[in-house]
Amino acid sequence: VTTALPFPDDGTGVPPSSPDDAAQVPPSGPVTLDGDPYHLAEPAPDRPVYFDFAGDDGPVVVLPPPPTADGVTGEYRPEPVELDIPRLRPGGHGTAGIASAGEMTRHEHLAAVRQGEIGSIHSWELVTAVDGPGTRLTVFLSGCPLRCLYCHNADTFFTNKGEPVLVEDLVKRIRRYRGVFRATGGGLTLSGGEPLFQAKFAGNVLRAAKSLGVHTAIDTSGFLGAYATDELLADVDLVLLDVKSGLPDVYRRATGRELQPTVDFARRLADLGKEVWVRFVLVPGLTDSVENVEAVADIVAPLENVTRLEVLPFHQMGRDKWEALGLAYELDGTQPPSAELLERVRGQFRARGITTY
Repeated sequence: VTTALPFPDDGTGVPPSSPDDAAQVPPSGPVTLDGDPYHLAEPAPDRPVYFDFAGDDGPVVVLPPPPTADGVTGEYRPEPVELDIPRLRPGGHGTAGIASAGEMTRHEHLAAVRQGEIGSIHSWELVTAVDGPGTRLTVFLSGCPLRCLYCHNADTFFTNKGEPVLVEDLVKRIRRYRGVFRATGGGLTLSGGEPLFQAKFAGNVLRAAKSLGVHTAIDTSGFLGAYATDELLADVDLVLLDVKSGLPDVYRRATGRELQPTVDFARRLADLGKEVWVRFVLVPGLTDSVENVEAVADIVAPLENVTRLEVLPFHQMGRDKWEALGLAYELDGTQPPSAELLERVRGQFRARGITTY
């Protein structure tokens, strides 16, 4: 299902609630912009299309989200998510060995992004016992709708800051490590940023990985869970679900977004019987209150598909990235949680019958 055509970021990275400054055009047939023809992949008379010419990398194209009767489980749908187009660069080896997409025309590039054949990747690493079982090839996709105050990957906020990579080139890297995955019980993890920010690309990579017999995982906040089709989730073996808060006001303070989409996605995963590892970042003075931890437990405890919960202590290792990006970092004076606080929080979860680390 096509929910939006990717387009350049406006500098804030936060999707507007409505295309106030855009000009509505008929939702079918060809449209000529700057001399180049553009066609809607799936014209829909009941869904207006907007073009905004403010972007410096080409026209901004926005489609409202599809109706709920699209085969996707669940009722909640967030606002349309506006995706940036990965910037074109000359061909070569970016992201440490994964070939960058070569030069394309704008038309070719838009078509490739729309089909999920090209995505924006920040980096990748080979790690053990961090992002799922065994040794994992963790690929960090660029772009995220949340602005977590404690994010240690702030340089993944913007899709057009990443490296444009073709699915086929990323799959070559996955194939290279199949022996390692078999020996360690590992596999591929798509992280970010937010992998569901590039759901079509992520789905194509996951499908290819499964065809190679590779265990797959996604690390997601769940905020864009409504954009994960049932088909995409069928190619996911494990979901690392980041439940950042259990209280809506604390979630809003910590991320700038609403909690309910994550709750809805968690319940949908339970209905599907999809294995989930929950992650909770413990930030003193922000997410550490007894009430907030109990609220997280209220969400997690009823979910029989959750096989573990990890309490991750806040750290300051991402502070320099915020400064380098010229972004205000509000947790400069926050210290990592003490051993006593960590044990108290883990004890709260264990008391609710949740396997906790």
